[in-house]
Amino acid sequence: MLKRLRSAHPDHHAIAKGMIWVALFVFVGKIAGAAKEMAVSYRYGVGVEVDAYLYVFNLVTWPVGVWFSILTAVLVPLTARIRQTTVENLSRFRAELMGLTLLLGLLLAIVAWIGLPFFLNSGFSGLPHITAKMALDVVPVLVLLLPIAMVISLFSAWMLAAGRHANTLLEGIPALVITLAVLSLPIGGIEILAFATLAGFFFHLIGLAIPLFISREIEAPRFTRDSKQWPLFWQGFGIMLIGQALMSFIGIIDQFFAAHLGTGAIATLSYANRLLALLLGLGATAISRATLPVFSQARAQGGKQVYRVAIHWARLLFVLGIGAAVMGWWLAPWTVMLLFERGAFTVQDTVVVTEVFRYGTLQLPFYFVGILFVSLLTSQSRYEILTIIGTINLVVKIIANFLLAEWMGVNGIMLATSLMLMVSTLLSGTVLYFDLRKRLEK
Repeated sequence: MLKRLRSAHPDHHAIAKGMIWVALFVFVGKIAGAAKEMAVSYRYGVGVEVDAYLYVFNLVTWPVGVWFSILTAVLVPLTARIRQTTVENLSRFRAELMGLTLLLGLLLAIVAWIGLPFFLNSGFSGLPHITAKMALDVVPVLVLLLPIAMVISLFSAWMLAAGRHANTLLEGIPALVITLAVLSLPIGGIEILAFATLAGFFFHLIGLAIPLFISREIEAPRFTRDSKQWPLFWQGFGIMLIGQALMSFIGIIDQFFAAHLGTGAIATLSYANRLLALLLGLGATAISRATLPVFSQARAQGGKQVYRVAIHWARLLFVLGIGAAVMGWWLAPWTVMLLFERGAFTVQDTVVVTEVFRYGTLQLPFYFVGILFVSLLTSQSRYEILTIIGTINLVVKIIANFLLAEWMGVNGIMLATSLMLMVSTLLSGTVLYFDLRKRLEK
């Protein structure tokens, strides 16, 4: 057995090593996240404050999630190609990309500062009046996250492109700051969450900037577009922008559906998703961040073994996903009770969140394998395929939400996500299957 492991292809070793480190860092970060959820549930329960904060926070960070996904999908493979050819062009490209990121962040902050109050006052948000009023109070603070978070995304993508995973560990900083603020400041309402979130993102930015500065991988911003790498970057950017915007919009859609289910529905869905993220983060983040640099490097070097490597890991991850789903379903009541049931979070809240979380565990095997397939398609710059799959995912999710949310409430929203991920994994797997058949026929 040991001999077989040693003789395995180097890509297997690289993926396994990356997964171990990323999983370890994710675990540490998720502990900080769990501590934050425990503190928030103790202070606010599933009350109106959590609904209002999450509503604005999710809207503000939606474009940030799109930006990070695009950078990860486009920048990591592009950097691998640059390192194989013209490394000297990398510094200028980094400086100009930094300039673009700052401009986008400032523009988004201005748009959010003007647009969010109008949206919340219009009645289209679906929020009850008192929740919308609280949401308006935190808009001026949370919009300041946008320029900071956009730069955080860029720095994280640079570290990932270099095959370094410390950014995963540093993602726990905002949660840690929020936890300390909520527990140490006994007086105050939703404003505590808003200002603590802003401080946490700022410290996260500093934590990323220091190692990049030491390794000389951070440049002063340039507001020009003279680098020769821009055509390659824009080639994938436009297509991925559409695909990632559609995929990340799914969370916003869930929020709108939950808002129409009454007070506490957004908070309930959030608590279940946060708990589910402990499982998804350990697996999915490790899979994506460990495999994408390896797959990208293999493609840049003309490697043909990458499909066999992917098939091996897909089988393993599907089995692990089933095991995680079974374990999560079984442990759900005790986990929710241990993490959340104190202070304003009641026994009845535990029952409701547990049920929602259990429906979420059904997605685990499809999510793990789907992340692997997306990583392989991304390394091959198959952005058109990813965009088509993302569009289909959005359609499936909306239809499933309409059918299941009215029938099953928040449980239906979570079950709709599981159905969407099953369809997504089957579609991406089918594309890769036919790719493999073409290669074997040559």
